[in-house]
Amino acid sequence: KDLGGGTSRRILAWNDSLMAAEVSFESGSEGAMHTHPHTQCSYVLSGRFKYTIEGECKEMKPGDSVIVPSGAEHGTLCVEAGTLLDIFTPAREDFIRA
Repeated sequence: KDLGGGTSRRILAWNDSLMAAEVSFESGSEGAMHTHPHTQCSYVLSGRFKYTIEGECKEMKPGDSVIVPSGAEHGTLCVEAGTLLDIFTPAREDFIRA
């Protein structure tokens, strides 16, 4: 699914309690700051990212990962085109319906 602004998402697998999705970014594109009730793990498959969680910025490269707690404000800036593997618990019903 094209999300606009140089990002796209592909749901890989899901059930009610867990979801895996690939999110691809063009260089300079952003995942805007947001919150959701799901716990999230983001793993860098490729590219480079500046990932911000609750005001703390972490530079990430392939093989790096972060945990985003439920309700935490977070977002990312893609420094070098790449892809994140995002895991959510529970599943993101809003992604399924979209």
